[in-house]
Amino acid sequence: MRIVIQKVKEALVLVENKTISYIKNGLLVLVGIENDDTQEDIDYLIKKITQLRVFEDENGVMNLSVKDVGGDIIVVSQFTLQANTKKGNRPSYIRAAKPEFSIPMYEGFVKTIEQAIGKKVGTGEFGAMMDVALINDGPVTIIIDSKQKDF
Repeated sequence: MRIVIQKVKEALVLVENKTISYIKNGLLVLVGIENDDTQEDIDYLIKKITQLRVFEDENGVMNLSVKDVGGDIIVVSQFTLQANTKKGNRPSYIRAAKPEFSIPMYEGFVKTIEQAIGKKVGTGEFGAMMDVALINDGPVTIIIDSKQKDF
């Protein structure tokens, strides 16, 4: 499972020109699911997301987590994060999980993060063409792959 975390001042998701999620001050998390992902991958990434110290403390040092600042989160499924670009110029998405696997994994990811922060998170709409807009704060953008854990 790969994620891209963006610290945002504001983010929203539009489907058919209708806002389905909107936050201020928090994290936009893009999630790419592959066939061999498990609950262990979800748990690892949720811990990273909720404990990542990317928000400034009273001294202007990035020392606080999204939980510490009471920030909000939007989670958007994005199969293109599993793109393989090693050959040619057309990305291959063979590693991206099919909907019958990725939908329950995505829903489990969302449920687990909601439990971890104690509140509802915004989402995209799985499989829909979405417009995702954000004001990146910092900018802070972090990529984490659950298959490349630091031990």
